[in-house]
Amino acid sequence: MQSWTQLYRSLATRSHHLPCKLHGAAALSVRTYADKAAIDADVTVVGSGPGGYVAAIKAAQLGFKTVCVEKNPTLGGTCLNVGCIPSKALLNNSYLYHMAHGKDFASRGIEISGISLNLEKMMAQKSGAVKALTGGIAHLFKQNKVTHVNGFGMVTGKNQVTATAEDGSKQVINTKNILIATGSEVTPFPGIQIDEDSIVSSTGALSLKKVPEEMIVIGAGVIGVELGSVWQRLGSKVTAVEFLGHVGGLGIDMEMSKNFQRILQKQGLKFKLSTKVMGATKRPDGKIDVAVEAAAGGKNETLTCDVLLVCIGRRPFTKDLGLDSVGIELDNRGRVPVNGRFQTSVPSIYAIGDVVAGPMLAHKAEDEGIICVEGMAGGAVHIDYNCVPSVIYTHPEVAWVGKTEEQLKEEGVPYKVGKFPFAANSRAKTNADTDGMVKILSHKETDRMLGAHIVGSGAGEMINEAALAMEYGASCEDVARVCHAHPTVSEAFREANLAASFGKAINF
Repeated sequence: MQSWTQLYRSLATRSHHLPCKLHGAAALSVRTYADKAAIDADVTVVGSGPGGYVAAIKAAQLGFKTVCVEKNPTLGGTCLNVGCIPSKALLNNSYLYHMAHGKDFASRGIEISGISLNLEKMMAQKSGAVKALTGGIAHLFKQNKVTHVNGFGMVTGKNQVTATAEDGSKQVINTKNILIATGSEVTPFPGIQIDEDSIVSSTGALSLKKVPEEMIVIGAGVIGVELGSVWQRLGSKVTAVEFLGHVGGLGIDMEMSKNFQRILQKQGLKFKLSTKVMGATKRPDGKIDVAVEAAAGGKNETLTCDVLLVCIGRRPFTKDLGLDSVGIELDNRGRVPVNGRFQTSVPSIYAIGDVVAGPMLAHKAEDEGIICVEGMAGGAVHIDYNCVPSVIYTHPEVAWVGKTEEQLKEEGVPYKVGKFPFAANSRAKTNADTDGMVKILSHKETDRMLGAHIVGSGAGEMINEAALAMEYGASCEDVARVCHAHPTVSEAFREANLAASFGKAINF
């Protein structure tokens, strides 16, 4: 055992001070009881969202001694805790309730009486899924020998990260490489204070205690239409106010957006497009007045709701990370500039996911995380952002990959269009679920697939065939000549490729 003399001598080498003198001796420079011994690592990942945790696991699999720092009590970041995963649970369950409660089941000969919503139980199922998946990451960390450090990670040197836990204790990690994967946060709306009770962000909208009579959604992008759909299905009157002239956010093909909007309106969602929100006021009776006017300027209008959902997008979470202390400057949108290997201006510090340029998508962050650490190990670093798919998980789903028709026109690329409606697809017909279509864009001269756009049930699964085809540089004829099982909805994808390549589908 260490003698008191040795202990005092070791304490004297530390930088912190004791709050009082020890038995009359002069105050010594010591390490407080709450701090831990420094850790040495090859790779330290700051953030455990989809990009961070996947990068950490891959780094460990490549033989790096890996540490992952996470400020929240659970792993998984926004996506697993208050984003992709809980929203999909509510989207699925609200759709089942909508089918049973509306006319859908009855039209199929399934007659049920006394249907009621147990919102608390629905929320519990969502929470159970989240708990299982976040716990799964902790298990994967153990399995792959990734060291998990809980605390707010801050860059304190070109080769050092300091994690500060909630109790104030600090863990220093000396590391050869640092990977910033801190994701994004909700973009606040100027002048509207979110309380996550009646004025909510996407986080609060996932945990409302009751179904609001009326809900106004600021923003009809991906998050707005998804969460708006959830509460509309559960009985709320939902109006989405959107500054742009279309629904579905940036990147969506305009023809598909119009189709999608028409279907959502048929379901009961209301839209006020090309409209800006001027402000929101809480009334004494608890309701909220929302002032809106035409985006181009015009007459003011006041809308009233019980719950106001603000979802105008997300912004990179780069605040207080200590990047400026090592000379890393952010761009004008708060993102971390990186090179083709995801290195910042400091070669030992890398960044991926929502904190760098590109679409804020979990799967994009995962891919970047993997190829970034492969690059650290000396591997090739390549990603084709044109082959990163996007999905809106409403019903029907909307999915796309590659170029839109508008982009091809703007770029002056000669192209052909192939379309196939699900109304002409045998499986969609037997499922009585025929809304939507597949639209394929190919190069007029080479037949190479340039873009795929789907509105329909299962679009989020089907789009991966398009992503694979595009990644391999397939022509539409290549896809058209691949045998697809019958009857399946994915036959519509083949038929649209037939139409693009040969000018005509078989079944339409």
